[in-house]
Amino acid sequence: MKYIVNDDVVLSRPLDGPLSTQIPAFAKWARDQGYARASRYRQVLLAAGFSRWLGRQAITVRRIGATHSARYIRARARRVQIHRGDTAALRHFVEFLRRMGVVRWKTATPRRLCPVEQETRAFETYLRHERALAEATITYYVAFVREFLADRFGRDRVTLARLRAGDIVRFVQRRASCLHRKRAKQLTTALRAFLHYACSRGAITDDLVAAVPTVANWSMSSIPRAISAESVGPLLASINRQTARGRRDYAILLLLARLGLRASEVAFLELEDLNWDRGQIVVRGKRGARAALPLPADAGAAIAAYLRHARPPSACRRVFLRAHAPRCGFAGPSAIDCLVRDALERASINAPTKGAHQFRHGLATQMLRRGASLTEIGDVLRHRSPETTTIYAKVDLDALRTLALPWPGGAR
Repeated sequence: MKYIVNDDVVLSRPLDGPLSTQIPAFAKWARDQGYARASRYRQVLLAAGFSRWLGRQAITVRRIGATHSARYIRARARRVQIHRGDTAALRHFVEFLRRMGVVRWKTATPRRLCPVEQETRAFETYLRHERALAEATITYYVAFVREFLADRFGRDRVTLARLRAGDIVRFVQRRASCLHRKRAKQLTTALRAFLHYACSRGAITDDLVAAVPTVANWSMSSIPRAISAESVGPLLASINRQTARGRRDYAILLLLARLGLRASEVAFLELEDLNWDRGQIVVRGKRGARAALPLPADAGAAIAAYLRHARPPSACRRVFLRAHAPRCGFAGPSAIDCLVRDALERASINAPTKGAHQFRHGLATQMLRRGASLTEIGDVLRHRSPETTTIYAKVDLDALRTLALPWPGGAR
């Protein structure tokens, strides 16, 4: 006999156990999140089996604990073959129950943090709440500071007053030699930020920031790797806008090309950031900065087409959602880079890089060649420092040739 759950999933046995009344709602949630039929069946099957197992163990809803799902998977493995993804499927059900307030087990008592980790966590909180740095930047800084403190103090108590200039110099010299130049600069920047933080707390009195060695860096040594204007058109034309994913990707690529947005700014764009009456888009930049930019007509039309005809129903407020379940926003800017890479490969376009930042460089290059000043470019790209924009001066080769000194002896 067949048992149909929520008019969607067909099981061979009736629902049973303490969680049986929650399974139809879970089946609806899985369908609303866009999971494929086979995936929905697997999730509901695991949920039904888990509830039945709890019933056989005489475990009531109030007694369900954090370890029971793992125990059920082990018990199931003794009877049938465990499929890849079964653990994740059951985890979805457990998280659903927690969101609904059905189960409220206490989390395990957190382990006591070692002194280095305690200091690192405090620094991480400072970076996030006091300086409002991007999560990617916080991750880099915290990792380097954790390594530095562990190198200096090991498992002992962290007494920052014991730090000396030699400790910092030796650590940087040893670690920087193993890192790429860009990563080495991130290391020294992280240490300076930490020492500023420690000084502001009064944990150190000496000016140890000056002791951090400087990593050699030729800031103007390379030309920005920008996608050419001739490549943008074919790339956009190659997108299949008859599909939901194509409409989404087309709108994203237009935002990158027309406004020069960063990948993170596109990934975290929310529905409230679109002002259709004023024809503006609010961009969430670095350190929480927000800027209202004019929304180009073609980009606005592409976003509207995606929202009306391609964006799946979801409670998520992000403008752009994942193409696959669960229906939520992108995890981070790397997803936008992957989208760009895939689009370039499908269009067989040989771009200078595979990431999204080349569109930002491309917009600046086009503006410069059309006569825009570096100040105007910096305003459009929302650079906080004019020095950031000066790298684009090298793109205007015709203007630079007028500054070149003649070769001694004349041309040959």
